[in-house]
Amino acid sequence: MAKIGFIGTGIMGLPMAQNLAKAGHQLYVSTQRSPVPADLDCAEGCPTPKAVAQAAEFIILMVPDTPQVEEVLFGENGVAEGVGEGKVVIDMSSISPLATKTFARRINERGGEYLDAPVSGGEVGAVAGTLSIMVGGSEETFARARPLFEIMGQNITLVGGNGDGQTAKVANQIIVALNIQAVSEALLFASKAGADPAKVREALMGGFASSKILEVHGERMVKGTFNPGFRISLHQKDLNLALTGARELALNLPNTALAQQNFSTCVALGGGDWDHSAMIRALEHMANHSIRDE
Repeated sequence: MAKIGFIGTGIMGLPMAQNLAKAGHQLYVSTQRSPVPADLDCAEGCPTPKAVAQAAEFIILMVPDTPQVEEVLFGENGVAEGVGEGKVVIDMSSISPLATKTFARRINERGGEYLDAPVSGGEVGAVAGTLSIMVGGSEETFARARPLFEIMGQNITLVGGNGDGQTAKVANQIIVALNIQAVSEALLFASKAGADPAKVREALMGGFASSKILEVHGERMVKGTFNPGFRISLHQKDLNLALTGARELALNLPNTALAQQNFSTCVALGGGDWDHSAMIRALEHMANHSIRDE
């Protein structure tokens, strides 16, 4: 049994923490901003992230963005104040690769080890324990943490050093956004041409166009079920990381930029908290046509 601190029990973090608890591990969560979740009543509450780090061997973070990670780690009574030899900080958030390298160095200076381990698979994967986990860090630290990763995910890859896991996640988010855009355009085209988008999706699932996005998010688009599994506002954050990195690398990512514009249209329509599959609503808005009867 490992002693695991878990900070960030939202849509993704809560089921990930629950799976760790079900596997028999002792969990510690910070009650600085909110009480221990009712669905995780087996966990022990700690008043601050510092106290979580002092109690635990592994400290997992699953928070929205780079500033929140920095605050949890290095703010007053942050994780860094409770880190020492033998402690492993695992950031499973999706944040800046460059900032990650800095955070890792600062934790290393305090005697701790650091892994960046962002995930893909959404709420469904978090609940099922089938997430893809992209890891940056040393092989030795990865080996220590791997049994925990295997509880939360299935496709687990040590990509390289600190920051490389986050780089892989940014690449993942580019691919996901462009696939959502492609499925949105295809279903919108089919519907506008007079075909049943549900039947078109069914037909495409048996061919070379088949994908997880077509399977899961295509169904969301057809049914109009846009309750968030992964919010548009969070995907925008990830694409901002991609586009900022592209500028620094003198790269042109034109389709990524277009996907970001479509997400921005959704936000303008009041959809920052819609699931990212709702990108189709931006295209429907511009076409003045919905693929659903609404």
